[in-house]
Order: sequence, then structure tokens, then C-alpha cells
Amino acid sequence: MNSKYITKRKDSPSVFYQFAFALMLTLGMSACSSWIEEKPNGLITDERVGDSEEAAANWVTGTYSKLIYDMFCWGYFPKVLEFDADYISGPDWLFGTFGAGNFQGESDVTDALWKGCYGLIARANNAERHINAMQNLSTEAKNNAIGEMKFLRGFAYFLLVRAYGPIPIQPEEETTAYNQPRQSVDVVYAYITKNLEEASQLLYKNTDRLYQAGHASAGAAAGLLAKVYATQASAAMPAGTEIIVRTGPAYDGTGDDRAYAPLRSVTMQKNAVIGYEEMNAANLYQKAADWAKKVIDGEYGSYELLTYDQLWKKANSNASEFMFSLCTVSGDATYKVSVHSQYEGYMTEQGSDFIQEGGWVGCTRHWYDLFDSQDLRIVKGVKHRWRAKTQRESNSGFYYPQNNEYTIAATGYDLSGNYVGEPTGIYADGVSYYYSQDAQCLAFTTKYMDVTNNAINNADANFPFLRYADVLLIYAEAQNELGNSSEAIDYLNMVRVRSNATVASATGAAAIDSKVKLRSAIIEERAKEFACEADRRWDLIRWGIYLQAMNAIGGSDDAGVLKTRQERNLLFPIPQPELNTNKAITENNPGWN
Repeated sequence: MNSKYITKRKDSPSVFYQFAFALMLTLGMSACSSWIEEKPNGLITDERVGDSEEAAANWVTGTYSKLIYDMFCWGYFPKVLEFDADYISGPDWLFGTFGAGNFQGESDVTDALWKGCYGLIARANNAERHINAMQNLSTEAKNNAIGEMKFLRGFAYFLLVRAYGPIPIQPEEETTAYNQPRQSVDVVYAYITKNLEEASQLLYKNTDRLYQAGHASAGAAAGLLAKVYATQASAAMPAGTEIIVRTGPAYDGTGDDRAYAPLRSVTMQKNAVIGYEEMNAANLYQKAADWAKKVIDGEYGSYELLTYDQLWKKANSNASEFMFSLCTVSGDATYKVSVHSQYEGYMTEQGSDFIQEGGWVGCTRHWYDLFDSQDLRIVKGVKHRWRAKTQRESNSGFYYPQNNEYTIAATGYDLSGNYVGEPTGIYADGVSYYYSQDAQCLAFTTKYMDVTNNAINNADANFPFLRYADVLLIYAEAQNELGNSSEAIDYLNMVRVRSNATVASATGAAAIDSKVKLRSAIIEERAKEFACEADRRWDLIRWGIYLQAMNAIGGSDDAGVLKTRQERNLLFPIPQPELNTNKAITENNPGWN
């Protein structure tokens, strides 16, 4: 979403604002009816919105706005997509019952996913009908606007089917048939791929003159289509398929004597993923490879990896690597998300060293230990020192991680308590740094630090839903499963080389010389590359190793968040209000009453 489309004018409300907020009210009044119900237009009429390219743009923008306003702006996000995974952690009070695996009754799940996605779908359906009826706009503009609606519809259903399994498909045509039954997983995916394929042909490429940065593009549709096919393919792989995951309990010992436990390589046997059993994994991986290669070859626009130093700069948030992102406006009361506050924390004032509040969500030590020591994703991508406002008076701060290299640099003492010398490097600033084995000291990302104003709660950190690096790793994954290991390693290394990681090879001491090893390396690379991007849970789910990976932690993680899971956690529960009102849905997902 291009921020220029959601910037308010101070003189008079735009047509978009009159339209969008009336539509928000119309779609929001759902207390007594199903959330998949297609609402009537209410205050919105053709005469009010008009018939022009500007009118079509207003319908498009009003649909995009649902992604932020009341879907991802209230702190539901990134929690609902991110907090239930093995390598992510934070304070107990923030992760709450959802982070501990009890998804029922959580407004975060209900509002951000079920209600939010069906609201987005309703807007896309309504907007597409009105745009289709317009006469006073160019064919190109009309096709692109309709393509954006198809993209958003496919995106919303993809979020839903991964989380809930069988789900209702809301009719695109205007209808009063509000009680819609759940459709099987394969039927939902067929509808998703149809929408995305059509969108890929209708949307502007990011190289087209009329393309507007931040909007969905033909390449975004093609890239998401590759991810959708790879999701189905991996889920359809046979039960018993082996995957090696580096994991294990967080600590050895207890109390003051505990120390971080070393990573253990655990060979996991894939469980069948319900709903995907009859799909053909090989055919789906071929489709994933084909669509990813079309993006790579430039058939749908121009995409490239940014250098690591440029990757997370605010100025590059709409660069070609970021194929589709949640875009925000600095300090705006409506178009806001809590991404910067939750991952980075906002400062007492701009230029300050002290975090006023936030900076709670990070990755575990096991995630950090996946990396080579020179990998830029931990050298530069993780905070190694930070200070809370409460540490100003004591002239202290936190450091990370607790190992000899960083402990000596931060404190002058090694892990055995022996004095080695004065603090060095970034720590040689007269501040007393210390470490805490709890939620205060995690591997906090630096991905969302660069914002317009880092001293406000609602900073403009864009959140990437799809990056070009994802397309490259999808292609690598597909080629490995199709038996083309050499090509798979080449594309895996494109991502590794960017971050100065050790190059993967089929020979040598650390040879990746089997399909299982390469499969495992690609899945692990995804965990490293897309950390704090709401991707890990869904990789574990689609590969049928979610329960094994979560339970391998042996209880609680570094910060005391409970990671024990059971079968019911494989799917989110259908919200109770939907069950109460939609008479076509007669039962909840297994384990949720």
C-alpha cells in the first residue's frame, strides 16, 4: 500500500475517507450476524463514489485499508501470526494464553484473522463488483484495480486456510445467502490459485509506468502463487518424510546453576497434514518452481536482493525485494501498527539511547546459535546492547548474547568470572552492561529500527508479507524435492551470500549431500532469514513437524513461555460468534469446544 493513498489532507476530507470510514462502519456492525456475511452498501452509493479512475482508486484504497484499520492496528498483529512458534519469545504477560497454546476466546485470533480476513474479502468482493460496472476508466486501470482485489482476496483466503483448515468461501456476487458452509482445503486452494493467477495477468508489473510502489503487482501475485503451491506441496509430502531440526531444551540445570543448552540435531518424521493427503506433492512442487522461476526470470517485473546494509533501511521499504508489505503512516491514529514498538521499542525522545517502552519480542538463544558467527543476520541483525529508561540513573544496560566473546567485550569478565580486561568495542562507553536469563535479554531483531520517528508508539515500520528472498528459497525447496539438488544449492546460496553466511556445498566437511540434509538446510535458512516476519509457525505446520518442533523444547523456552502443544493446536478454533450465527457450520475444529 502506497502511503500517499492514505495520507490525510488537513483542508477537507477526501472521497476516500468519507467512503472508507462509512464502509468500516458498515462492515463493522456484525454483532448479530456471521462475519462471512456480505454486508449491504449502506451509506455507499455509486453516485457518491463515482465512475472514474479516481473512484476506482478509492475503492481499491478502501479495501487495502482493512489490512491495517481494525485488522492489524490494535496490537493483534504480529501476535496472531507470529507468537506461536519455536524460536520466538517474549514476556509472559504479552504472549499470554495465546503464546502458551490456548487459542480459544482470544480476540486477537478472532478480530485479526477470522473477522479481519472476511472483512477484507467482503470489501474486495464489493469493490470488484463496482469497478467492473464502471465505464469511465481505461482498460489498463480497470484491469489493475480488479487485479488488486483478486490478489487481496487470494491473500486473505491463504491466511485463513493455513490457520483454520476447511473454511467458507464467500460468494463474490451480491447475495443474501449468509449461511455459508466450510469448503474442503483443496477447494479453497483451487479458489486461491484461480484468484492469484488471474491477478498476475491483470496487475501492473513493478516496471510499468503506472505501477505505484506499495501496491500489489503482477510479480507479487506470481510470487505469492509460488508460495501457495509450495505450501500445498510440502503439506502433501508423505508422512514419515525426514527433516532435521536443531532444537532442544532451553537450559541445562536449574536455578542459578543453569546454562544455555547446546543445540541438538533432531531428525523428525513428518506427520500427515489434514486436508492435504490427496494432493500430488510432485505436481505442486513443479508448479511452485515454475511460478518462482517466472518471477526470477523477470516475466512479471524486476526483482533483486538488496545488499544486507540496505535491506532494512526505511528508504528501501518499497524496493523490489519487498514484493508485498503492510505499509503504515508515521504517527497516524488509524494507519498504524505496533511492529516497531513490539520488536524494537520506542525511545524517550529521538536520538535517545533509552527505550521508553516496548522492545519485548525477540528470538531465542537456540535461534541465535543456528548462525555462523560472521553471519550479518546476527552481527548486524540482532541488538547487542540496549538501555531501558529505568537504567538511566544506574548508568547500566543490557548486552546480548551471553557467551565469552560478548560477555568479555561487555563486562571485562569471562563466563567463569575471570577478569580479562576493560570492555571493548561497542561496549567501551562507560556503561555497566549486564545480562539476564529471562525475557529482558533475547535476540532482539534490528529489522524494524529505521523509522521516521523512533520516539513515538505508532512508528511507520513496514511489515513484509512477501520478499524476493522468499521466492528464491521456494525455488530452492522445490528444486530439491524435484531431484535437482545442484540448482537448489545455487539458489539457497544466493540468500546465504547476501548475509556473509558460509556457502552451502555438496562436498567438504559440512557437505549437504542428501535430499534430507538439503531439505533441512532450506527450512532452517527460512527460519534464519524470515525471523520476526510471521513465517516460522506456518513452515512448521505445512511440513507436518509443528508438534514435534514445539515439544522438543521440553516445556518452557528461554523466557518461560510454555511451548508444549497438542493436536488441537494444529488449527485455530472457529470463533464462537461465527458458530452461533452461521447455521451452515455445525462443529468446531478438533479439540476446540
